Amino acid sequence: MAQISAWDHPEPLALDTAPLPQYGSGSLADLLPTLAAGLGVPGMTATIGELVPADRVCVFLVDGLGWEQLRAHPDEAPFLNSLLGSSRGGTGRPLTAGYPATTATSLASVGTGLPPGAHGLPGYTVRNPDTGELMNQLRWQPWAPPQPWQPYPTVFQLAHDAGVHAAQVSSPAFASTPLTKVALSGGTFHGRLTGEDRMDLAAEQLAAGDRSLVYTYYAELDGAGHRYGVASDTWRGQLMNVDRLAQRLAEQLPPRSALYVTADHGMVDVPFDEQHRIDFDEDWELGAGVALLGGEGRARHVYAVPGAGADVLTVWREVLGEQFWVASRDEAIEAGWFGPRVDERVYARLGDVIAAAHDDVLITASQREPKESALVGNHGSMTPAEQLVPLLEVRS
Repeated sequence: MAQISAWDHPEPLALDTAPLPQYGSGSLADLLPTLAAGLGVPGMTATIGELVPADRVCVFLVDGLGWEQLRAHPDEAPFLNSLLGSSRGGTGRPLTAGYPATTATSLASVGTGLPPGAHGLPGYTVRNPDTGELMNQLRWQPWAPPQPWQPYPTVFQLAHDAGVHAAQVSSPAFASTPLTKVALSGGTFHGRLTGEDRMDLAAEQLAAGDRSLVYTYYAELDGAGHRYGVASDTWRGQLMNVDRLAQRLAEQLPPRSALYVTADHGMVDVPFDEQHRIDFDEDWELGAGVALLGGEGRARHVYAVPGAGADVLTVWREVLGEQFWVASRDEAIEAGWFGPRVDERVYARLGDVIAAAHDDVLITASQREPKESALVGNHGSMTPAEQLVPLLEVRS
């Protein structure tokens, strides 16, 4: 059992102290609509005001590249850090990922241009109201029909329909996954195994149209952070590779192009002890009245047995309230955690209780989630280390 009790936490964190994502002005969901508006795609609105339109636009998304982590490693990423200013004709600023700050949610926000409450991928694992099972939205297991789960067209599809050359360049493994279908499809998909090949092909795809919208992706930095932590030599080595790839792409930009380097979330390393890793599977207080535990360690969706929601909320606040922002579903919606609206089809996917980490802590589940519980680097919540991602620009 966790070495925590209600007596240790008399004053839970106020929900209004949670630093909300900047939906509508500076979140990942605002990026592609702003860029597509500059390309003349009907129905798109530019809400990130300082971005100047370009005829050809490429988004290079690096999984796990947080703003704070990038700024802390200028020696490993000299090219990317140079873009924090204007020395290369670009600008650098942070965006907020959106809640939760996790890959499936963020990729859907990027591709659809919608916040999580609208696109409906509001966590790593969430309850499927039709089956009552937890669904892993990254791996799409158990399988659910993609179109009803996320019915909105992607920005890539809208751009393609408007005559813009739209393309995605990523790992061949992602070519036909449900997540790609609902979040990043539209135009053409090009699979390449190596980062170098992706950068080269992304530049070619930019040049393939008079107006182009191209997306490319690199996952290995996130994997290194999860396995070894963002303080590790392995992670720093991956950051050096990301820096080289970004420069390689920037140096190949065709005329009238803009490259934007961004990410889906940042990351924090969490120590391996009982004070920082609270094991749900060993804690009878936290487990009382809980039917399903969803989300991930720093961004939990808690699904109560019928009639137990209020009691679960009370206990979770008493036990965790100084280390987590703990809200009911309706409180989190009202506070705007998932955006300005939550669609009806999405409402029951959210936990009855939602817990977002404030400190460097996790709610693990050693029996239910042994692999996830062993990760060094973690993300999901609303702290700056997780929420803030770079938006770095290079123009030709």
